[in-house]
Amino acid sequence: MIEAEPHPHDIGVDPGAPLVDLPGHSSRGRLERVLRRGEFAITAELNPPDSANPDDVYERAQIFEGWVDGINATDGSGAHCHMSSVAICALLTRVGYSPVLQISCRDYNRIAIQGNVLGAAALQVGNILCLTGDGVQCGDHPEAKPVFDLDSIALLGIIKRMRDEGKYLSGRPVTTPPRVFIGAAENPFAPPYDFRPIRLAKKIAAGAQFVQTQYCFDLDLMQRFMARVRDLGLDRKCFILAGVGPLASAKTARWMRAHVPGVHIPDGVVKRLEGAKNQKAEGKRICIEMIQALRELKGIAGVHVMAYRQEEYVSEIVHESGVLRGRAPWRRDFIPKMQAVESLAQ
Repeated sequence: MIEAEPHPHDIGVDPGAPLVDLPGHSSRGRLERVLRRGEFAITAELNPPDSANPDDVYERAQIFEGWVDGINATDGSGAHCHMSSVAICALLTRVGYSPVLQISCRDYNRIAIQGNVLGAAALQVGNILCLTGDGVQCGDHPEAKPVFDLDSIALLGIIKRMRDEGKYLSGRPVTTPPRVFIGAAENPFAPPYDFRPIRLAKKIAAGAQFVQTQYCFDLDLMQRFMARVRDLGLDRKCFILAGVGPLASAKTARWMRAHVPGVHIPDGVVKRLEGAKNQKAEGKRICIEMIQALRELKGIAGVHVMAYRQEEYVSEIVHESGVLRGRAPWRRDFIPKMQAVESLAQ
């Protein structure tokens, strides 16, 4: 008889424990399996197309093949319109990738969100990242009406209830609960710093099994955050993936910290870029060094690589960092695109 696996949020449970097939839990997803085996996980973000052409998605995803364990499909990041996260995830699962569905509370009420969760799970999307979302004033449709029926913590609780209890928020039963691995975002680099570990604890209590952080350009702040996280035992209750990314230039760095909410880039990083002969190459080197440092930081289970408009460098960054050394390169089970589409139509 197989004993039930302790819930990963229970105190003292090692999140790297062997994965047991439990009703209501994603047990076949690559990201969850890699994390539970104690291997250093890599996820990346796919820049969503302003297009209705599925080939645009496949071409952007292909550059990650062999280098990442999960691909985030962003959901109107920065309050800008793009192809929807659900659609991108559906396309990626058709051809064997492991996508992470992002859900932003900014754009949907609880009815739409619960429907999207079931629809995504039916399409074999096994990972969901719960976000509150940037305000509409940040994007190209500032006149849009924001929803914010929920925040990320409430969203985590709703999806966890759907999965573990088989019930909608209303209490009505879900006949086949979604099998999903639930994630959240956190920003250790935005004040008040003392509040960030406490907020993370709330997200874990609500249902977060993995966390992806905002860009890390300040290792000292991350070390202080993780020290408090370990004191609270939070690293034993969820998997923490630190956000990283290459900076194309000092100009890009200054623009990001001035215009992208929650991004903190120390002056020392900007000065290092300014003093480099090749600023783009230096930005990649800074990212590689950060990944290597984070790999040694106790409690960090992986990194989330955000290389906006530099996705082609993700493979080089991961390879040169050496964090996958000793691991067999991942290759998806290739399904030709037309064959996948035809099989769905049958």
